[in-house]
Amino acid sequence: MRVTVERAFGYLKNRFRILENKPFHPYKTQVKLVLAYCILHNWILRYGVDEIIPTEENWVPNPVNQHGPSDNDMDNITWAAERDTWAN
Repeated sequence: MRVTVERAFGYLKNRFRILENKPFHPYKTQVKLVLAYCILHNWILRYGVDEIIPTEENWVPNPVNQHGPSDNDMDNITWAAERDTWAN
Protein backbone atom coordinates (compact mmCIF):
# COMPACT_ATOMS: atom_id res chain seq x y z
CA MET A 1 0.00 0.00 0.00
CA ARG A 2 2.86 2.37 0.85
CA VAL A 3 4.45 1.87 -2.57
CA THR A 4 1.12 2.61 -4.26
CA VAL A 5 0.64 5.82 -2.26
CA GLU A 6 4.22 6.94 -2.94
CA ARG A 7 3.78 6.22 -6.66
CA ALA A 8 0.54 8.21 -6.71
CA PHE A 9 2.17 11.22 -5.04
CA GLY A 10 5.16 10.91 -7.38
CA TYR A 11 2.81 11.02 -10.35
CA LEU A 12 1.03 14.07 -8.92
CA LYS A 13 4.38 15.79 -8.30
CA ASN A 14 5.37 15.19 -11.92
CA ARG A 15 2.10 16.60 -13.23
CA PHE A 16 1.77 19.52 -10.78
CA ARG A 17 5.21 20.96 -10.12
CA ILE A 18 4.00 23.17 -7.26
CA LEU A 19 3.98 20.05 -5.07
CA GLU A 20 7.78 19.78 -5.45
CA ASN A 21 8.38 23.02 -3.52
CA LYS A 22 8.43 23.42 0.24
CA PRO A 23 4.88 24.42 1.23
CA PHE A 24 4.39 27.81 2.84
CA HIS A 25 0.62 27.48 2.97
CA PRO A 26 -1.29 26.67 6.15
CA TYR A 27 -1.89 22.94 6.67
CA LYS A 28 -5.60 23.14 5.81
CA THR A 29 -4.73 24.85 2.52
CA GLN A 30 -2.15 22.16 1.74
CA VAL A 31 -4.78 19.47 2.21
CA LYS A 32 -7.18 21.33 -0.08
CA LEU A 33 -4.47 21.77 -2.73
CA VAL A 34 -3.67 18.05 -2.81
CA LEU A 35 -7.37 17.22 -3.01
CA ALA A 36 -7.85 19.73 -5.84
CA TYR A 37 -4.88 18.28 -7.75
CA CYS A 38 -6.27 14.76 -7.34
CA ILE A 39 -9.62 15.94 -8.73
CA LEU A 40 -7.91 17.69 -11.65
CA HIS A 41 -5.76 14.63 -12.33
CA ASN A 42 -8.80 12.33 -12.41
CA TRP A 43 -10.67 14.79 -14.63
CA ILE A 44 -7.76 14.90 -17.08
CA LEU A 45 -7.58 11.09 -17.14
CA ARG A 46 -11.30 10.83 -17.83
CA TYR A 47 -11.86 13.65 -20.30
CA GLY A 48 -8.38 14.35 -21.65
CA VAL A 49 -6.56 17.65 -21.81
CA ASP A 50 -8.76 20.71 -22.27
CA GLU A 51 -8.00 23.14 -25.09
CA ILE A 52 -8.90 26.11 -22.88
CA ILE A 53 -6.51 25.25 -20.06
CA PRO A 54 -2.91 25.85 -21.18
CA THR A 55 -0.26 23.21 -20.62
CA GLU A 56 2.42 23.97 -18.05
CA GLU A 57 4.97 24.62 -20.81
CA ASN A 58 2.70 27.25 -22.45
CA TRP A 59 1.37 28.80 -19.26
CA VAL A 60 2.31 32.41 -18.57
CA PRO A 61 1.80 33.59 -14.98
CA ASN A 62 -0.17 36.71 -14.23
CA PRO A 63 1.97 39.82 -13.84
CA VAL A 64 2.97 40.49 -10.26
CA ASN A 65 1.38 43.52 -8.67
CA GLN A 66 4.28 45.94 -8.38
CA HIS A 67 2.50 48.13 -5.82
CA GLY A 68 1.80 45.48 -3.20
CA PRO A 69 3.29 42.27 -1.85
CA SER A 70 2.59 39.02 -3.65
CA ASP A 71 0.81 36.09 -2.02
CA ASN A 72 4.14 34.32 -1.63
CA ASP A 73 5.58 37.34 0.19
CA MET A 74 2.54 37.47 2.47
CA ASP A 75 2.89 33.74 3.23
CA ASN A 76 6.58 34.23 4.02
CA ILE A 77 5.80 37.18 6.31
CA THR A 78 3.05 35.18 8.04
CA TRP A 79 5.29 32.17 8.63
CA ALA A 80 8.19 34.37 9.78
CA ALA A 81 5.89 35.95 12.38
CA GLU A 82 4.68 32.50 13.45
CA ARG A 83 8.28 31.26 13.74
CA ASP A 84 9.18 34.29 15.88
CA THR A 85 6.17 33.66 18.12
CA TRP A 86 7.26 30.05 18.63
CA ALA A 87 10.84 31.13 19.34
CA ASN A 88 9.70 33.61 21.99
